[in-house]
Amino acid sequence: MPHRNAPLTETGRLRLARCVVEDDWPLRRAAERFQVSPTTAQRWAARYRMLGEAGMRDRSSRPHHSPRRTPTRTERRIIKVRILRRWGPARIAYGLARLTHLDRATGAVIRRYERERPGELVHVDIKKLGNIPDGGGHKVLGRQARRKTRKNAGYSYIHTAVDDHSRLAYSEIHTDEKKETATAFWTRAHAYFTSAGIIVERVLTDNGSCYKSHAWRDLLATAGITQQANPALPAPDHHRGHTALAGKPPASRAPNLTGQYT
Repeated sequence: MPHRNAPLTETGRLRLARCVVEDDWPLRRAAERFQVSPTTAQRWAARYRMLGEAGMRDRSSRPHHSPRRTPTRTERRIIKVRILRRWGPARIAYGLARLTHLDRATGAVIRRYERERPGELVHVDIKKLGNIPDGGGHKVLGRQARRKTRKNAGYSYIHTAVDDHSRLAYSEIHTDEKKETATAFWTRAHAYFTSAGIIVERVLTDNGSCYKSHAWRDLLATAGITQQANPALPAPDHHRGHTALAGKPPASRAPNLTGQYT
């Protein structure tokens, strides 16, 4: 099937070629008659001389050799996420590292590690979640009603401790993240790990105020546990592209993010 914008069909090509090859028309006259360029007329005439009528058919534009062709397995995976998840090219981004291996903020490859033995390092953190008001959230009541009920709904704080080696976790839900709550949680979490045969050696936390308190430090020191703090937050988002910015990072629209012009 010829391209919809093609000036000649297979029949038209054949007529043009016969005018040039069999009837000895000049290329320019044939080109004007069939409203194509002399170069096009010459091409179809040459094909007719070499292949006859068969040369008037469309040829595949596919290259004979594709050394950098995407592997078939990768193509199938791309098609799968495109159809099932309806992802576009910005999200599929094949050829890059797996998203689970990248830091969400910077896009840098994360070097996964695992401690050699249980208890060598336990991660402790708090997740703050908004409570759903009585009667449901905005999907049930609408956003306007949600604003009125949200004020009195409050928050829940999930205190969690995870052993780095075994991935064994202990969690509790509380109404705050105060030092008294955090230390009481750790007392129970520590007892839980001990009951599982895990001797805690180190605890890794962020720099939350409850973990910087004397009560928290004294609790760990009494048990002979070393406290570690998470590193500082990553640098500003210079590299990760956003679909809302045509694939460019936020730094591309900030005039002086690096502070070099101050």
